[in-house]
Amino acid sequence: MAPEQITLYTAKVCPYAQRTEIALAEAGALFKRYEIDLTNKPEWYAPKVNRASKVPAIAYGGPDVAPENPSPESTKLAESLILVEFIADLYPSSNILPTDPVLRAKARFFIEVVSTKFSPNFMKFVSGNPEGTHTAILTGVDAIQDILPDGAKYAVGDQFTIADIAFVPFWARLNLLVQKGIGAYTDEERKNFLKALEDPKYAKFNGYVQRLLERESFKSTFHADVVEGIFTKRFGFAK
Repeated sequence: MAPEQITLYTAKVCPYAQRTEIALAEAGALFKRYEIDLTNKPEWYAPKVNRASKVPAIAYGGPDVAPENPSPESTKLAESLILVEFIADLYPSSNILPTDPVLRAKARFFIEVVSTKFSPNFMKFVSGNPEGTHTAILTGVDAIQDILPDGAKYAVGDQFTIADIAFVPFWARLNLLVQKGIGAYTDEERKNFLKALEDPKYAKFNGYVQRLLERESFKSTFHADVVEGIFTKRFGFAK
């Protein structure tokens, strides 16, 4: 049975929202995209789409209506990792969710490592939180590299999966901001982080993230100019 209509509520700046967009791109799904201004959300968004008032969210099924007027007949779904797996279930031919139970478990474990060891320190670092040092970021890098398979392209093998989708939006933003010197961290922290990544011991990690950044589904859903502009306005440049 063909999937029903999909309306995605998203924001170009948001790494969580980009996860869902990458999954839809990998699936080759047809959908309506509605950009939510996170600083000025529409009054109808929370009561009609997502009571948590966050992105991403999907309105699935129901009549074909304008995104600004979501139908009560459509099913409203939210939370990025749930949406990524929902898309994988709707489009099994996308192969973003491994069919092998072991690989599926490994993908979910990889996501757990990203969620606990890396992504929390991303915003702490960029926002200048004292806990968000370059050392804390490198601890997350170490944890990810430790579970990358040898000789494979992606997180759990040569297949691009939900694990890679969960990680790349955060890495891409950190990489962009550090390269540009955008953030409330010190310039010394920035230089120390970049210098540390040059260590040959990170060769496997660096090769992995480069392949992620070259993936078409990532490139077509990453808006560097928007990310750069919004983070610069919010945090300025490293000092």
